[in-house]
Amino acid sequence: MKIVSYNVNGIKARLPRLLEYLDEAKPDVVCLQELKSSDDTLPVKDIEAAGYGAIWHGQKGFNGVAILARDAEPAERQKGLAGEPEDEHSRYIEAEVNGVVIASIYLPNGNPQPGPKFDYKLRWIDRLATRAKALLAEEVPVVLAGDYNVIPNDDDTFSVRAMQDDALMQPESRQGYRALLAQGWTDSLRTQFPKGGVWTFWDYQAGAWQRDAGFRIDHLLLSPLAADRFVGAGVDKDYRGREKASDHAPTWVKLR
Repeated sequence: MKIVSYNVNGIKARLPRLLEYLDEAKPDVVCLQELKSSDDTLPVKDIEAAGYGAIWHGQKGFNGVAILARDAEPAERQKGLAGEPEDEHSRYIEAEVNGVVIASIYLPNGNPQPGPKFDYKLRWIDRLATRAKALLAEEVPVVLAGDYNVIPNDDDTFSVRAMQDDALMQPESRQGYRALLAQGWTDSLRTQFPKGGVWTFWDYQAGAWQRDAGFRIDHLLLSPLAADRFVGAGVDKDYRGREKASDHAPTWVKLR
């Protein structure tokens, strides 16, 4: 079972690349982030024609998450996170697919920091941790997949110096991520590549792709029962180099 996290950076602009990926890689589940589209303007028919059932949590212009399943209909479990009723950002959706609970996550960026956007990011991590703890208590295989906007370790970026003031690499951001792992989650990509040096994102600016100046912010965390089924993890990096590609590459884990 190949489960993919893919920040598409605008599903309308990136639809040809997404359909291409579905056709070529044939992943079993794809968790999308940053759809930048409301529910009523999403390309549902195109996704269905590609052989995927889907659930969506869209938002006009920014944010937005979805879960796609090949030859299956994801059974929706939850949209959004508890803790801030006034929070209208579409950043979390959760479903069950073939006996595995899967969440698509788009954690806030948090820049500029310090400031209200960074404070919101930290509160959101805490809210995610509350949900994650409840999922662990269910004792089922769970995958928390998404763009976490956190660079967990120094060896997860091309340059610590370049990123040192960014919200993605602040001690508070890292502590929130590590507290999540400490609940009992397994960072699948880190398990596969314990020495780091694997990127999932390359900025459009300053020739970052050409220089391979990237960092790792897309993560797939496994509950203990999912980790028991771990086969491997990786990044389909080549898709970042295609014409009009997203600035993220599809990042995946395989489970038995």
